[in-house]
Amino acid sequence: MPGYARLFGALCAAAVTLSACATETRVDTAAPPGYSDARDILRRLTTADGAPGALLGIDGRRGRTVLTSGVADIRTRAPMAGDSRFRIGSMTKTFVATVVLQLVGEDKIVLDAPIETYLPGLIRGNGNDGHDITVRQLLQQTSGLPDYLDSLDLRQVLKTPLTHYDPTQLVQLALAHPRLYPPGTGWNYSNTNYVLAGLLIEKVTGHPFGDEITRRVIQPLDLRDTSVPGDRTTIPGPHPQGYSKPDDSLVDLTDFNPSIAYASGEIISSATDMNQFLAALLNGRLLHPTELQAMTTTRPTGDPSGNAYGLGLISTPLPCGGLYWGHDGDIPGFSTVSGTTPAGHTATIMTTLAPGGPDAQSKDMRTALAAALCTAPAEPAP
Repeated sequence: MPGYARLFGALCAAAVTLSACATETRVDTAAPPGYSDARDILRRLTTADGAPGALLGIDGRRGRTVLTSGVADIRTRAPMAGDSRFRIGSMTKTFVATVVLQLVGEDKIVLDAPIETYLPGLIRGNGNDGHDITVRQLLQQTSGLPDYLDSLDLRQVLKTPLTHYDPTQLVQLALAHPRLYPPGTGWNYSNTNYVLAGLLIEKVTGHPFGDEITRRVIQPLDLRDTSVPGDRTTIPGPHPQGYSKPDDSLVDLTDFNPSIAYASGEIISSATDMNQFLAALLNGRLLHPTELQAMTTTRPTGDPSGNAYGLGLISTPLPCGGLYWGHDGDIPGFSTVSGTTPAGHTATIMTTLAPGGPDAQSKDMRTALAAALCTAPAEPAP
């Protein structure tokens, strides 16, 4: 999430820092030899790119493979574990969009209805108007709404890191700024859109958005490592420490109140669960064909990679041909990218450095993911 990187890059500069000692880099050597390119890039992430730890989980014709590199904790030097849980940041948006589209399929939400229909009076000010913004435009990031993260007081966030943030408060922060363009006429990544999507779920169902994600997605797929924490500041189960690097020192950002992200980035998961979720989603296990078609109808983002944004889902071209569907997520301490091909080959990569990693980290993560997805289809089952 670009907004979180901007926010916490400044926030961490004044935080208590840890020694940026060199990471002992180790890569799982039990992986099939066909994944050598991905393994090499994973090693680079924990050496040249500076991440303390990295993990790549792959599901394909070879079955399940997990590669790890680096350490889970720079103090204890414990190695990265393949079953690690981590904060997935903006990949939460794919879960949220899935639930909204399920409600569309149940005739409880109309995709092209104004958000004013469901959240009357909430979006007002500086040219922002809920009468003009549809549910579809929220999910596709074409609403023209500013990103609330650009308005947060960094010093106050630093002084009170366990503070609860109310989602309507986050919306009001965004509305203090003029709309960026008339809805539907442009594209910009704004976390505000998915805060509103979470509020939409709660208004229509009468339940917390996290409860609906749990009931509709997590439990049916038996995603045992996945949770929506709300105000919980810790990560349950096995997990690495998450770090930022604002200068030459690492800052431990593992524990914090994720309500600052709300429905734009709260979820905790694992590579295994993320792969299972994406495969099930694209295989039609969570959405009817009409809603899945809506989700995978994209518009260009202007990214040089050729990325296109659907409804909480991104299509990205693969160097070997074709594309993968997925999302990425940056949140304090963790950077993650997940993707699945139409053939069902799925991979998730995570590093424990965000923000503060070099530009090369983001590129290397996507290159490793593409290498894994391009290798998996070409190799016969054992």
